[in-house]
Amino acid sequence: MARINLLPWREERRKARQKEFAGMVGLAVVAGLLLSFLIYSFYSGRVSTQTARNEYLRGEIAKVDGQIKEIEALDKKKSKLLARKEVIEQLQANRAQMVHLFDSLVRTIPDGVALTAIKQEGDILTLSGRSQSNARVSTYMRNLESSGWMTNPDLNVIEAKEGNTGLPYEFTLKVKLANPNAPKDGEAATKAPVAPKASAPAAGGAAS
Repeated sequence: MARINLLPWREERRKARQKEFAGMVGLAVVAGLLLSFLIYSFYSGRVSTQTARNEYLRGEIAKVDGQIKEIEALDKKKSKLLARKEVIEQLQANRAQMVHLFDSLVRTIPDGVALTAIKQEGDILTLSGRSQSNARVSTYMRNLESSGWMTNPDLNVIEAKEGNTGLPYEFTLKVKLANPNAPKDGEAATKAPVAPKASAPAAGGAAS
């Protein structure tokens, strides 16, 4: 005798559809979880990469800051060295100038004039001394002007003083230091110092 299934076919179809739906839901859940994991992994990788880049940039910035400090320190050392070089060059120039200056002082003093004090303030030289007469001082000032190393002699005071009958007049005058070999208007000076004029022997007799 044949077996006959008496269960309603609609009930079986509903259960099959429920199983099919549950399978699709499970598959969707698994797919969603997998997609979420992939998205999370992607963005986590991006964040890690960016963090590594930021750390690298911070390290490079720190290196650059250190190099900047070293450059600033080198600039300070360079400025100090340049300042020292300038001072040394000025001292060398002044040393040569002083040699010529004292030589000129010796050569320009006429007979009947003696210096008692020399004082320098910047490029101004103050000369104090005694002379036989006013004319001797005038001769001395002309000699200073023609020396090439001193200009603009300016007599501050001259007066008769007791205590030295041979040199009765006491004077003080100022001159401005000059360097005839210094460049003028951006060009090297080619003019040599003017030779000092020799004192005329007759000047002493006329002025005494």
